[in-house]
Amino acid sequence: MKLDIKKLDFEKMNGLLPVIVQDSCDNTVLMLGFMNLEALEKTIEDKKVTFFSRTKERLWQKGESSGNFLEVEEILSDCDEDSLLIMAKPVGPTCHTGEKSCFGAEGDFLRRLFSLIAERKSKMPEGSYTTSLFDAGLDRILEKIDEESAEVVVAAKSEGRQRLIEESCDLIYHMYVLLAEEGICLDDLEEELRKRNK
Repeated sequence: MKLDIKKLDFEKMNGLLPVIVQDSCDNTVLMLGFMNLEALEKTIEDKKVTFFSRTKERLWQKGESSGNFLEVEEILSDCDEDSLLIMAKPVGPTCHTGEKSCFGAEGDFLRRLFSLIAERKSKMPEGSYTTSLFDAGLDRILEKIDEESAEVVVAAKSEGRQRLIEESCDLIYHMYVLLAEEGICLDDLEEELRKRNK
């Protein structure tokens, strides 16, 4: 359900709404917080998630001290208009422990791998192979996909099951790098596959 701020029911929880934040790229549940009307309005204005801290009793923008902001992609309300779902692009880990999610390792491994690759593109840490691919640019990434594709074919024809698994993993990893380079999420692929499945 799309957000209509005038219909929201802040009365049930004494001026607050519970807010679930999900990664817009891989649907990982990142955290739960609370917003009053002022926090929601600031979130909409800044396009960065701002909560009302019940312990500090003030507005608190996620990332204000860590720099790990949650950039808003979409805000949805539930059917009762008394809670919100925010689809956001996390800049760095969401949890203060350094984890991507406050709920720990969320989602399947392939989605977590994709999230890690996307984070590498955002932060470009030194010494990372993934960073070196992004630094080298699209042509180098495409060369690696061409190389890994050929190795998958060879493994399938003559090198046995384990080598096929290994080479397929290399190909998937480099495909993920390409998708991240081009700003494509796994959800974009899922949406296209769903269209084809009709």
